[in-house]
Amino acid sequence: KVVPGDPRPGLIEAAKHATMLVVGGRGEGGFAGLLLGSVAHGVVGRADCPVVVVQGEPSERTNQVAVGVDNSEPSVVALERAFTEAAARNAGLRAIYAWPRGTSAEGIYGLRLDESEARNQLSDTVAPVAERYPTVKVVEEVAEGHPVGVLVGASAGADLLVVGRRGRGGFASLLLGSVSRGVLHHAHCPVMVVPA
Repeated sequence: KVVPGDPRPGLIEAAKHATMLVVGGRGEGGFAGLLLGSVAHGVVGRADCPVVVVQGEPSERTNQVAVGVDNSEPSVVALERAFTEAAARNAGLRAIYAWPRGTSAEGIYGLRLDESEARNQLSDTVAPVAERYPTVKVVEEVAEGHPVGVLVGASAGADLLVVGRRGRGGFASLLLGSVSRGVLHHAHCPVMVVPA
């Protein structure tokens, strides 16, 4: 379908009846220095379905889906979708909880957990979903560092990185959280942003 004018409203409308919307990270317009184009940025925070943003040339397949988990409701929804994608691709799943440097996650998530509690929460979040996908091999990882850096690093070894549209931090009025925005700009593989 050819839609005249700004493509964003047409894509957002089409996404109301879609399982997934796929867009390129950058199109023909705009500024060459931008990492994420205006169309991708304009639809990823507003579409009713998951949006996959594809940047650059396809790389060699790794047969792995990575997902960011922070125990928020949006990340649990993203985890569900990541399992669905891994099962459909006959791929492994890497569930990643980013652990900020220092002894407390309070600065990023508003929580005070030690590392073993973070590992327990990750396992408690993953386990009930994993039971429904017995064929998907899951690796749980608590990694030290800021969530954007950790997930961008994980994207180098994945065919797809899945994140929730918004996580624990930030302001409820924002359409796109800082972690999802950061990985969209820097990931080495396609990124699926899942609305809650």
